[in-house]
Amino acid sequence: MSAAPLYILGIDTSCDDTGVGIAQLGAGGVQVRANRIWTQAVHAQYGGVMPELASREHVERIDAVMADALEEAGLKVSDIGAVAATAGPGLVGALLVGLMYGKGLAQALDVPFFAAHHLEGHIFAAASEENLQAPYLALVVSGGHTHLFDVPEEGRYVLVGATRDDAAGEAFDKIARLAGLGYPGGPAIAEAALRGNPDAVPFKEPLQGQKAFEFSFSGLKTAALLAHKAGAAPEDLAASFQKAAVHVLVKTTRRAAETYGRRTVVVSGGVAANTALREAFAATDLHVVFPGKGLNTDNGAMIALAGAAALRAGRPPSPLAAGATAYAPLANG
Repeated sequence: MSAAPLYILGIDTSCDDTGVGIAQLGAGGVQVRANRIWTQAVHAQYGGVMPELASREHVERIDAVMADALEEAGLKVSDIGAVAATAGPGLVGALLVGLMYGKGLAQALDVPFFAAHHLEGHIFAAASEENLQAPYLALVVSGGHTHLFDVPEEGRYVLVGATRDDAAGEAFDKIARLAGLGYPGGPAIAEAALRGNPDAVPFKEPLQGQKAFEFSFSGLKTAALLAHKAGAAPEDLAASFQKAAVHVLVKTTRRAAETYGRRTVVVSGGVAANTALREAFAATDLHVVFPGKGLNTDNGAMIALAGAAALRAGRPPSPLAAGATAYAPLANG
């Protein structure tokens, strides 16, 4: 007789999304049973995330988001067999809301607790789509991160390259604000780009000729500012910037894949939802895996998946004294 499935509840409050998800771990593998996200609209008027407001919103919303997740999964809180919550990196005040909530829940239920790494959650959000096994490359590209990892074996992450300045998603936000396209910048740029000419603004490729696998978006941001002052139409600016950003992300990742002998690449994070990026990767000879629907941006389901991976690997639960940290490198190999 097969063992009963284990339900892992995951919480992510690393930035401005209150995410609670539930993963089911059983003989057939792992699957997402629920993924509920409250996206904070209050930050739109500031053109970026206000940390104190984010923390307050998490406190106010987390109970309701967890109730919604349990309802979506058709479970009671007593059915939860493990809890995982993001411990970092992120905004410390925001992280503490979910981390302390998760610890308290785990204590009340007397179940294992796992302090999860935000970037590992993003990686598992994609890798779980095909139950991928290492080795592979992982590109995490979001509002706060642009990191490229080699994953030679499960649980081992070697940092191959990262941004020298802005994260890709941050650059999308700043250029969208510059062009008056709204916030968040990723969807705003992508929508405006559909109406623009991608060759209207000649952006210079960042770090052209480099032998490493680093990224840089500050030059594109400066070029966008100059083009805006020169009268470039917002739609043309959006289309041209998107083309340049996508090009450098794909080109650098392809070079790393060739160097490290990897054919499979996991691409995750909020920018992974960008249609132009997905189409550009699809045109390569790489096997590229993206997160499923609703798993691109910050969410609790990816943290539940990270918790499920920890359980499958036999990792010991985290101490309840584990704290939140703004800066938490994932590389360990």
